[in-house]
Amino acid sequence: MTTPLTLTTHHRPDGSPLLTAVGEVDMTNCGALATAADEALNGAPGRLVVDLSRVEYLDSAGLSVLLLRADRIEVVATALLGPVLTVCGLTELTTVHGLGPSDPLP
Repeated sequence: MTTPLTLTTHHRPDGSPLLTAVGEVDMTNCGALATAADEALNGAPGRLVVDLSRVEYLDSAGLSVLLLRADRIEVVATALLGPVLTVCGLTELTTVHGLGPSDPLP
């Protein structure tokens, strides 16, 4: 049974947008992630921080959303997602926080 995806958008103290995803990201709901990311980026100062630290599953459709916006986002993840984000190349395209014990979160 899948965990529904919940998306919330906030602004950090510096005014930059923060998009938090909770649950599972797959082909059935990646459109909602894309829409939320685009809306958060629209006219916002700075890069969008996408917090995936409470995402339990991320498939290739969700990765595509992140990869297409890599030049305008930073990602917060956990060691669980680290191998997927590394193999797909996202860690080479943008900053990914939280993959190691010494990696500070933004």
